[in-house]
Amino acid sequence: MSKITEDVEKLVSPIVQDLELELVDVEFLKEGRDWFLRVYIDTPEGNIDIEQCAQVSERLSEELDRTDPIPQNYFLEVSSPGAERPLKKEEDFLKAVGQYVFIKTYEPINGMKEFEGHLLAYGPETAEVEIRIKTRKLKVEIAKEKIALARLAIDFSA
Repeated sequence: MSKITEDVEKLVSPIVQDLELELVDVEFLKEGRDWFLRVYIDTPEGNIDIEQCAQVSERLSEELDRTDPIPQNYFLEVSSPGAERPLKKEEDFLKAVGQYVFIKTYEPINGMKEFEGHLLAYGPETAEVEIRIKTRKLKVEIAKEKIALARLAIDFSA
């Protein structure tokens, strides 16, 4: 996590808590010539609306103007994490047990670095995913420290 995203997370956390929302992720990315500060929020029930995004955007914008933690020009976007919500925190993974997920690892496990399937379990050391290879179902245990990226996924085979 960069210093900018850490600083923004500190600014936005009290805002989302005050509005009884959940902070999902903060990204600061360069796309082409432009920089984007993206803040993803949700409700505990998973039904964020445009008014809630606007409230967070207005309040965060005021805090960003007051503290000025970002030296370059950027566009602020506050939105829902979408159907393929990232799994970053422990509680994200625990909520996702039983759901269809995509996990990418830093190094191969059984010759693979990408796993898509149902998250069967998430414990102190590992995540267990049931994947399908052609007609076979396999259970794969992935050590938490090997997970580079994880998100909910859409199961097109269902």
